[in-house]
Amino acid sequence: MRITGLTIAILAMISTAGPSPAGDGAPTWVRNCTWCHGTSGHGYANAPELAGQRHQYIENQLLDFHNHVRDNPFSQQYMWGAAANLNAQTARDLAVYFSLLPPKPANDGVGELAAIGREIYLEGIPEINIVPCAACHGPNAEGVRDIPRLGGLSYAYLKRRLEQWGQGYHAAAPPPMPRIAGKLPPDQIEALASYLSFVR
Repeated sequence: MRITGLTIAILAMISTAGPSPAGDGAPTWVRNCTWCHGTSGHGYANAPELAGQRHQYIENQLLDFHNHVRDNPFSQQYMWGAAANLNAQTARDLAVYFSLLPPKPANDGVGELAAIGREIYLEGIPEINIVPCAACHGPNAEGVRDIPRLGGLSYAYLKRRLEQWGQGYHAAAPPPMPRIAGKLPPDQIEALASYLSFVR
């Protein structure tokens, strides 16, 4: 994969000085993201954490926003416009930048449901033919290649995304996620989202 001088500069800056929040000195294309995702990339209730996310996943999602493939209501309202003028190289540079920032768990789930969510994540739900989430997302919810990191994402964001896949907003999601999300009852979605919000 071709890496441009800008990407190399980002990698050099982060590896030598350590990850730093995107303050006033950050490039404009980074600062534009921080309005919603925070200067450290840790996100807010409606905007997911980008820090520590798989760079392949971030890049793919940015291009899907740009091409109007990811079509859930929040994507249409916020990200279609934000990514309208994005080119492939800037998407890659942004993805690398945020992937190298240190993640931080949201810790906003329902603590009493975390144990149930952990069991669903690691064991699946055999009686309704749902495989363990860990099979694709990794044992610590760290993600693999272009499969996203789920560990530490906010309860509200994870719950909403799982519900949206079940509602048919899954154009950007490859199999088996739409089928799995469509089968999860509300209480199991809440448990799974709660558990993942506490994963470091």
